[in-house]
Amino acid sequence: MLQLKKAFTLLEILVVIGIISIMVAMGTASYSTAQKKARDAKRKTDLRTIQNALEQYYSVCNYLYPTPAPASPGLVNEVFCPNPSIGILQSADTPIDPKSKTKYNMTDGGDTYLICAPTISATMG
Repeated sequence: MLQLKKAFTLLEILVVIGIISIMVAMGTASYSTAQKKARDAKRKTDLRTIQNALEQYYSVCNYLYPTPAPASPGLVNEVFCPNPSIGILQSADTPIDPKSKTKYNMTDGGDTYLICAPTISATMG
């Protein structure tokens, strides 16, 4: 007597592979979105850190904001008040962009400043 072996059909295997593929694609998209939001949150925190350092500099250093160093125009390297000699934001503590690993840009007008960072997700608020 001929004995049949039990096995999955080709259609059943293809359906399972399709379902797994869809789940992996959804998981990858969710993970990517979460990474982007986390980097944007880090950028906002970094900008607040730089803002606090600039405000401390302003209150301690004759009510003027620092000018970027000539060697690196526009980049926030450190915030250091020469008189009195106070290191407000040391070079080693200067925040950097979480993705590009570059320093943030800053422009100043003596009594105003602008610090910038690109965001990825549209819902930064």
